[in-house]
Amino acid sequence: MSKISLIIKREYTTRVMKKSFILLTFLTPVLLVGMISLIVYLGSIKDDKIKNIVVIDKTGMYKEVLKSNESYHFQFTDSSIDELKQQDRKESEFAALLYIGNDLSKDSSAAVMYSDKQINLELKSYVAGLLNKYTEQQKLAAYNIPNLKQMVEKSRTDINLKTIKWGEDGKEKEGSAELALIIGMITAFVIYMFIVIYGAQVMSGVVQEKTNRIVEVIISSVKPFELMMGKIIGIALVGLTQFLMWVVLSAAIMFGVSSAVSKGVDPASFEKMQNMSQISMQTSSTIPSDAATAKLQEVMTAINGLDFVQIITLFIIYFLGGYLLYASLFAAIGSAVDNETDTQQFSFPIMIPIMFAIYAGIFSAENPDGPLAFWCSMIPFTSPIVMMVRLPFDVPFWQISLSIGILILSFIGTTWMAGKIYRTGILMYGKKVSWKEMWKWLRY
Repeated sequence: MSKISLIIKREYTTRVMKKSFILLTFLTPVLLVGMISLIVYLGSIKDDKIKNIVVIDKTGMYKEVLKSNESYHFQFTDSSIDELKQQDRKESEFAALLYIGNDLSKDSSAAVMYSDKQINLELKSYVAGLLNKYTEQQKLAAYNIPNLKQMVEKSRTDINLKTIKWGEDGKEKEGSAELALIIGMITAFVIYMFIVIYGAQVMSGVVQEKTNRIVEVIISSVKPFELMMGKIIGIALVGLTQFLMWVVLSAAIMFGVSSAVSKGVDPASFEKMQNMSQISMQTSSTIPSDAATAKLQEVMTAINGLDFVQIITLFIIYFLGGYLLYASLFAAIGSAVDNETDTQQFSFPIMIPIMFAIYAGIFSAENPDGPLAFWCSMIPFTSPIVMMVRLPFDVPFWQISLSIGILILSFIGTTWMAGKIYRTGILMYGKKVSWKEMWKWLRY
């Protein structure tokens, strides 16, 4: 077995067998699923307390318009705004005051809502929706055209624009820009997190070995370059192991939770919920069940239209390429300093391209073939993230090949440079290193 293989095995086994690794690997999916479940549960809880909304309607037109529901109760009054301001809030117990000073069809800014606290979006949307609907009906009625309301309702159309891709063989595949964006951003964010977390672990591991003087014993048996490469690859395998376990455990826990919830639901209650859902959909402007089913089928068709083999293959390539590129730089920084506090001034310039890549990826999603997307997918310090955003939008093969080629050459170059810094800095103690000093090491 080669020396690099031994170092990889040592780095992998020592980190995987740590209690912190085991606890973090198994607890993270539990905490993640628990947090998502808690958010969903808390979001489903409705506030049973009815909020009173006092209304001053100077026109007398909106008493039948502002209808109370299970959350808000409207109380009309002839009092003035000044009188209500001077009342004790605890005695009056109203959440907000709605003042309508004029006909809203003539003056759309005549409605004002007052409250002691910032009014929530739900209340504002509910009141505005009722007033907008009535005002629209008023304006339509003012035209005195028979059946105008029905004509307007029939003229409203929700265009469902499908996107079809032509394959090289002429076959048609339905696509989805929204789905492509989601997949691209998720994969890019995973690569970003992996580079930041495990690249920092490489730097931290080098600093700890240097501080404890363990590296002096190790260097007597292996070359510094072999030690650096073994450490980088070993920690990469640790990260991949942890990431795969997180995916598997999260999926298993989500499946278990969903199964337990579905079994615990009373069939009668479930049927009642379905009936209520159907009633609410019929009485509202939401998508009907047939349209919802069709929408789900469109999503599944769009998923089938994506080339997941290409996306997964290139994800692994950029996943490893981006990590190896940055990890070599983090290792060089770790070898040049004596403690982790000093790493901050050197690691920040390396973090800037990673952070820039995230923002470039967000803007590139809007125009995947634009100049920003193209050049950032070629520059090796940003290509692992930006190219993953572009991939679901069918990037030309020559651009992918060129990007991967530049990334590989850059990784080889940065590894060579990092190896020269690592070779000199790993045995240097008690001296504050500057960028100028590190530049000298490159020329040794």
